[in-house]
Amino acid sequence: MRFDELNEDNYILFAIKYYENPQSVTMDDFESDLKRIRYVKRLLKRYKNTGELKTHLIVNHLIILFNVFNDAAVPLLFYNLEKELWPSIKSFLLFLNRLPEYPKTQIHEIVEDSECLSQLQKI
Repeated sequence: MRFDELNEDNYILFAIKYYENPQSVTMDDFESDLKRIRYVKRLLKRYKNTGELKTHLIVNHLIILFNVFNDAAVPLLFYNLEKELWPSIKSFLLFLNRLPEYPKTQIHEIVEDSECLSQLQKI
């Protein structure tokens, strides 16, 4: 499923379907992992507003998201982030080599955030 097919009605079911965390035993564990998307969103908004980019923290959250949601993390992220944050998240996905090649979607047309990429290359 592509992120543009996600909506309020199917979002949670989509996340549950692709959730794989063997150490998770409760709904609270699932919700805690899902909250990482909000943390990433908050960190990217701070970067957008102040110029402060916490690359290591964002990368850590993204790695955990990919560990528990695998490739479904991409549509979950784009669904939750405002379009103004898409260039930044795309930069992180490129850095982590997690941008799916197929199917071609509007994600591929987004121009990356060059400042984000520059800071990520310093890691």
